[in-house]
Amino acid sequence: MLLAQILSILIFTVMFMLIILEVFERHYITLICGALTLLLVFGLGMHSFQAVSETLNIKNIFTIDFWYSVSEAKEVTTGINWATIFFILGMMVMVEGMARVGFFRWLCMCLAKAVHYKVIPVFITFMIMSSVLAMFIDSITVILFLATVTIELSQLLKFNPLPMILSEIFCANLGGSATMCGDPPNIIIGTSFGCSFSDFFMNTGAIAGISLVVIIIFFYFSYRKDLKVKETVDTSSFPSPESAITDRKGFVISTFVFLIAVVLLVTHAMTGFTVASIGMFIALLTLITAPRHIPEILKKVDYKTLLFFTGLFVVVGGLEQTGILEIVAGFIGKISGGNVYLLVAIIIWVSAFASAFIDNIPFAATMIPVIQSLSVSSGVSLPTMIWSLSMGTDIGGSATPIGASANVVGTSVAGKAGYPVGWGTYCKKALPATIIVMIISTVYIFAVYL
Repeated sequence: MLLAQILSILIFTVMFMLIILEVFERHYITLICGALTLLLVFGLGMHSFQAVSETLNIKNIFTIDFWYSVSEAKEVTTGINWATIFFILGMMVMVEGMARVGFFRWLCMCLAKAVHYKVIPVFITFMIMSSVLAMFIDSITVILFLATVTIELSQLLKFNPLPMILSEIFCANLGGSATMCGDPPNIIIGTSFGCSFSDFFMNTGAIAGISLVVIIIFFYFSYRKDLKVKETVDTSSFPSPESAITDRKGFVISTFVFLIAVVLLVTHAMTGFTVASIGMFIALLTLITAPRHIPEILKKVDYKTLLFFTGLFVVVGGLEQTGILEIVAGFIGKISGGNVYLLVAIIIWVSAFASAFIDNIPFAATMIPVIQSLSVSSGVSLPTMIWSLSMGTDIGGSATPIGASANVVGTSVAGKAGYPVGWGTYCKKALPATIIVMIISTVYIFAVYL
């Protein structure tokens, strides 16, 4: 097992460094490293076909619980999280269907007109919108939606869309931390401990609300110079928002499909429909309602991002199967020394640090049994542990381009539009913003719960 652990850490480190250096396209990097994990870690190091099977996780797709949760069973997060892959694919299809009929351009022009085509008001409005939408809709969907709108708007008003997109990504993760359905780790944590939508809203929602005000101010002073329009735009010549609609019937249908997606996502905990089934249903509904445009829609889907996630899940699966994540989680309990303040601080900050580099979904799942046992041994209430883990994993993932699903999707949308986002560009503002929110979270939890 020692050889397997060394190999899994080595492969993850190499993958991480190659992604940072941007030598090759990142989906090639994760896929190759994923293949090496299967061959070297599971084959050479562990001699375990079971580890390969559990990491590929294909059999899970053919279970009832994958599509419809008939009980309060915990979500399966070992290895490739096919629910995430299917959900992202479904949302991508829906977004491409909406883009085809001019929905995003229409919305872009409506918002621009409402704030008199001024960039800074749009910048602030979009950050607030990103957080609010992410409270009820998965942050991936929010970023697919807003990043597309931002790029459309930047082409009209002649400004660099990157600052706005990066701010939207952060605010989407922040808003997602406020509710149970807003972020994948919260879904896992909530279903594991039987928390409700209101439980999260009243606790992590309060922290997110305070943090949002501070973060809007931070990003405003950070990016106000970058968002200056370099040339004067004659807004009187702008076409009306209605002119952006290329297919009125398709526009109505696409809007209806989007509203169905919102309702299903908000109510999925009550209906039992999983995010995988919702994603596939919405994709099929989009394609069925636009049969003549199926090839066009499918051609524009960002398959590279889906491949990136697949390879990344396999590499992280190597860390899971070899027990590396359990070692990291167990280390938290040992170094706290019985100090409840130190214990809670460690959970928040270690979770944040780990989630910045390791996908926060498997890390959250790994930490669940740890905080449960720590609550019993330390005397700290379980809800306090839950909110600490939630904020740490949700917000920590905002620090790097690969820390959360929304980050990967948002930077991919920007890259496809001709605005590539490097690690330096992303972390320059996101890392300080993450630290600010983590400080607010720590102080709030200390003051209210301890």
